[in-house]
Amino acid sequence: MKVIVLTGPESTGKTWLAQTLGRRLGGLVVSEYVREYVAAIGRDTTYSDVEPIARCQLEREDHARALLPELLVLDTHLLSNRIWSQILFQHSPDWLEEALLSRQYDLHLLLDPREVPWAADGQRCQPGLRDRLNFYQACQEWLERHDQPFVSIGGSWVNRERLVLQHANALLEDRDASTLIQ
Repeated sequence: MKVIVLTGPESTGKTWLAQTLGRRLGGLVVSEYVREYVAAIGRDTTYSDVEPIARCQLEREDHARALLPELLVLDTHLLSNRIWSQILFQHSPDWLEEALLSRQYDLHLLLDPREVPWAADGQRCQPGLRDRLNFYQACQEWLERHDQPFVSIGGSWVNRERLVLQHANALLEDRDASTLIQ
């Protein structure tokens, strides 16, 4: 099983690209639970919501892993929960880091907020590019600090789709996508 994570700031195409990977490569996709949670509670989240959101996201990931698909695509994982918690509440549950580091992720596709517009959807809260760049940098720093495999994905929507498919195909074929002709 290969596990790919779409990560980065909001409004960069994570959900669309995760669905694209699932559809085009036959991967099993685990969606971002926080969207369902926020829609169900009908209010802004508080720090007390972080733990149940993260636990359910992790339960869904672990359930999907138990099915042993050839390709598992995560629309997000606990890194987003951790960073959002730190941004919104200046703290995050300690167990998030341990849970992240205890699982194997074969490739993180870190989505750059530049060159694509922010789109309001009633749940997003970072319309400013600076805030989204800070989130992006926090993701990148965590991935680098913990030696996690990642590649930054940027450019237009068309370019993002091409790069994500290129890197996912290379992973599935055990090739280095950076050697492919662009």
